[in-house]
Amino acid sequence: MNTDMYRDTHPDDQARVADLAYQFATKGGEYKAIYRSKIHGEYHVISARGHHVTKEGGVRLAVVTYADEGLYLEGDDVALEFSTSLSQVVRERSQSYNINYDYLTGLPSMSYFFELAKVGREEIAATGERRLFLVCDGSMQFLTQFNAHLDELRAQGYEFVLFSDFQPNPLYENVLAGLEVFHREGCRAMMAVGGGSAMDVAKCIKLYSNMAGDGKGGDYLRQTIVPNDLPFLAMPTTAGTGSEATRYAVIYFEGRKQSVTSESFIPGTVLMDPSTLKTLPLYQKKATMMDALCHAIESFWSVNSTEESKQYSKAAIEGVLSHMDGYLANTEEGNAGMLRAAHTAGKAINITQTTAGHAMCYKLTSLYRCAHGHAAILCDRVLFPWMIDNTGRCIDPRGEAYLKDILDQIGVALGGTDARTGAMRLVWLFDNLELAVPEASEADYVALRESVNPDRLKNHPVALDEAAIDGLYRRILR
Repeated sequence: MNTDMYRDTHPDDQARVADLAYQFATKGGEYKAIYRSKIHGEYHVISARGHHVTKEGGVRLAVVTYADEGLYLEGDDVALEFSTSLSQVVRERSQSYNINYDYLTGLPSMSYFFELAKVGREEIAATGERRLFLVCDGSMQFLTQFNAHLDELRAQGYEFVLFSDFQPNPLYENVLAGLEVFHREGCRAMMAVGGGSAMDVAKCIKLYSNMAGDGKGGDYLRQTIVPNDLPFLAMPTTAGTGSEATRYAVIYFEGRKQSVTSESFIPGTVLMDPSTLKTLPLYQKKATMMDALCHAIESFWSVNSTEESKQYSKAAIEGVLSHMDGYLANTEEGNAGMLRAAHTAGKAINITQTTAGHAMCYKLTSLYRCAHGHAAILCDRVLFPWMIDNTGRCIDPRGEAYLKDILDQIGVALGGTDARTGAMRLVWLFDNLELAVPEASEADYVALRESVNPDRLKNHPVALDEAAIDGLYRRILR
């Protein structure tokens, strides 16, 4: 199932439509859906009906027809047209729909994937692609259901070449090591299973797989990227980075962070299974959840934000907050909802990139050996109220009034009545998670100040100079 299949669907409708599709694919019956989809920049009302046809040999095909019923109309004072009534139906269904599990990103669960793969395996076999390069981290050993499915595929003649020789905050050299194994084993398709580090390593292996030379000395970082169509699947086992939804990867070369960007390494297929989150340590659950929340907040206020990205940001913030208790209690519904929220936040930053909070948090991670999401919320919980007090330094071309309105919208999404009360809610949330606040020395403050990437600050809507950055760090730490 392609990750782009719900790309143009209205964010409020994605969960409901994905749920209907999941039920249709796994349980059969008739498919009936009505939803909003963007066509030439405007949302239209789409009605869809489908049924299954069983062919010779037991191959089951889904036949779905779609009809464009016209523009989606927000107002109720429009003349009584067919599209008006349909618009109302879509609103009511989306408002009343209860998001219960996280295949609802528009992405299949593992069980859904293997249900569909019964037909797909025959097609894969016909191409001769039976050896899959699998980039995986330590979580792989705990994925009982996933490993059982791999055993089923091995029994049918599929081979999996596993690569896990990388570290958190992976090195460029880790990518080269994986690439050497990829070529040596003759793989022509790949999959990533794990958190953000596994995703980033796999993305870069895919990206560099058709480049010239051996990449030594950072050569691939300087070469012009040549996109490739290598089949690439991803299954995140944390709900935080949203890396499976973005065109970005982060690796380190000679001690410096390298942000690699390419549309070509967004996975063609993403698999979601909430059971993969059950074995995460509580600290990692908290940290990855905060990473997702910070992605959504920073994307919301980014100077690069669009109407689409802001819809994703709002949905992600609300998703994190509504599923937080269940997620921390390790319920299936909570884990599923957090996966969806993290993925949606990833879709937001794929459009906007992150801002000052992330630019300031990277050095915190290495200096105090805390998780990335922990470092991000340390920054954003202080940055948000500071921005409220400094909107006069706005550099967003849409102006200070626009920025104030956006900060209010973020505050409301966080459960407040405006920006100020929303910022207070964010601080309250951080305090209740009981994440540590590191103690800094004067030498630390110097190193932190010098570490901030000025390019990342260009995305931030409020101007930050060295004095402001130093002052913020002194409030972030103790």
